[in-house]
Amino acid sequence: MAKYNEETITSVTHWSDRLFSFRTTRSKTLRFESGHFVMIGLQLENRPLVRAYSIASSKYEDHLEFLSIKIPGGPLTERLQNVKVGGKILVSDKPVGTLLIDNLLPGKNAYLFATGTGLAPFLSIIQNPQTYDRFEKVVLVHSVRERNELAFSERISADLPKCELLGEFIRNQLIYVPTVTREQFHTTGRITALIENGTLSRITKLPQLQAETDRVMLCGSQEMLRDIQGILNQNGFQPSEGMGAAGHYVFERAFAER
Repeated sequence: MAKYNEETITSVTHWSDRLFSFRTTRSKTLRFESGHFVMIGLQLENRPLVRAYSIASSKYEDHLEFLSIKIPGGPLTERLQNVKVGGKILVSDKPVGTLLIDNLLPGKNAYLFATGTGLAPFLSIIQNPQTYDRFEKVVLVHSVRERNELAFSERISADLPKCELLGEFIRNQLIYVPTVTREQFHTTGRITALIENGTLSRITKLPQLQAETDRVMLCGSQEMLRDIQGILNQNGFQPSEGMGAAGHYVFERAFAER
């Protein structure tokens, strides 16, 4: 049975009427790898109400950060979206997951494809120096429906490049590609379309995806996972089968298979 630490909410940001994020304190005993998820939730009467959430903060930071949708009538999110600074939240003490760079074969470029809250684990991954040791270029593509759902966009594009520890890596190696599907924006369209029509290649100035050089991480909607896996499989990419079985691409199996 999972054990839980009680953490304190230290900040809350409401990005839109569908999306919010929050930070909490972090137990000194909690250790995780970038891409891991934990069970988080609230204590209701005498039982915890918890769901799986990817950790968005760096594994080196002294706080935890999470990104969540707001689901009307959702047993947890209906309550979670109302948390305030100073409130308490439960965080499991055993991070797990398959969405790790260690589950990728060596390669030249890493593509991180996210829809919606699927951005969360990639925020941790792009703040991990090991990511830039492993790959020459790291391409983060985040697809949302409306511009105000581009959570953390300013942090990624403006703040992280100025970071004292990671700034040089991020300026030289990270390519951030936000895209919107239901509003006018400088980049519009689903990730699959950006790949297939060559837009992604033009933006990044990198060749089209190829299994010989490129590695891919996926996190987001079931539709996106299915469609991009189809593209990758047709082009000779092989999936990671989990710990100890690296592949050309990886996704969080615990989320995809439930």
